Amino acid sequence: MNALATLLTAVPPVLGWAVHARWLHGRLTRSRRDPLTGLWTRDAFTRRTRRLLRDPRAVVVLADVDHFKQVNDVHGHAAGDALLAAIAARLAHGTAPGGVAGRLGGDEFAAVIVDRDNTAADRLHTLTRVLARPVDTAPDVHTTVSLGWVRAADHPGDDLSALMRRADEAMYAAKRSGRSGPRRAARLGRLLGSVAGRRPGRRGAA
Repeated sequence: MNALATLLTAVPPVLGWAVHARWLHGRLTRSRRDPLTGLWTRDAFTRRTRRLLRDPRAVVVLADVDHFKQVNDVHGHAAGDALLAAIAARLAHGTAPGGVAGRLGGDEFAAVIVDRDNTAADRLHTLTRVLARPVDTAPDVHTTVSLGWVRAADHPGDDLSALMRRADEAMYAAKRSGRSGPRRAARLGRLLGSVAGRRPGRRGAA
């Protein structure tokens, strides 16, 4: 008989079920957390962002560690794990209060925040610098973090998947440019204007 069963037999039935429900809830919550970083897993992150995305001020953020494979190759996987854990903690702190942060896998992270005071651009510039700071337990590891973001109001009707694709494109644009700052996905109006500008002119009547 395991410890939980022993505990349940030692308490009144109603209290026993309460203990059991709390235990199950704890196990379920832990299964939705990434074991290395403590952030929400991809599925749990997706579920928790639906409410936030109802607000047009919502901002979707994607972050990716630059040259992470090189960190593992040069400094070892323990240093790489320490770096990921530190970045996760900084991301969670930088998107609080009210935001949701998750680890999508590997060295890629995501977050959704609600930009109530219209300071997302400045806030994310600061966050980019914070994410790139050396880790106390691995001070020799130096890297940067590419960050892309998109405001939900710029693309009305887009769901989380579509917004994440836009943020992902912006993130890789930031990575390719080598700039030490986040890249914002283009607004819908600018995208339409850009497409219209590339259309060939109409031919004149014969």
